[in-house]
Amino acid sequence: MYIYGTSSVHAPQSLSAPHRLSQPEPPARSSGASGVDQLDLSPEVEFAAQVRDLPDIRADRVAQVRAEIARGAYETPEKLDIALSRLLDEIA
Repeated sequence: MYIYGTSSVHAPQSLSAPHRLSQPEPPARSSGASGVDQLDLSPEVEFAAQVRDLPDIRADRVAQVRAEIARGAYETPEKLDIALSRLLDEIA
């Protein structure tokens, strides 16, 4: 059906023309190695795979840091200076 503007609507048209289905072309074969599979991993997947290489959680160290935070002794000016310096090195 053709629609020309808001005032003119023509009768339905047949489906045979101009709508023709074309046969899909077979994929072109490359002259390289045929039949070889290839796997490409994204950087995110490679990063996630590194989780297996991380060391186990040190429960004794976690308990020590929690105790320092609870008594207010964890954040010292020296530790804050080190953290700030590392942050600036990372973003600069």
